[in-house]
Amino acid sequence: MDDEDWHADGTGLHYGRVHVSTETIAIVISAAGLLITMLFSFFGAFAWMIRRTDAQFERLENRISGVEHELVEVKLSIARLEGPPRRLLSTR
Repeated sequence: MDDEDWHADGTGLHYGRVHVSTETIAIVISAAGLLITMLFSFFGAFAWMIRRTDAQFERLENRISGVEHELVEVKLSIARLEGPPRRLLSTR
């Protein structure tokens, strides 16, 4: 260490160069890797949930259209059983 590497700023002496230990670098890299992994996991889980919800809505839509078709068939059957609508005046 040379004396010119030290600087006085009024609060004390500070060394001009910053040294980071290997352990600190490993911790920072591990934290960044964990953060990236968690973000990709959250995005993947969200995409899976959206696809599953869309599939559920599609199945529900198919069931509703099937019930709607069946309801139309029932209405037509009832209309055939009742016959034509009655008139107020007879056509005789």
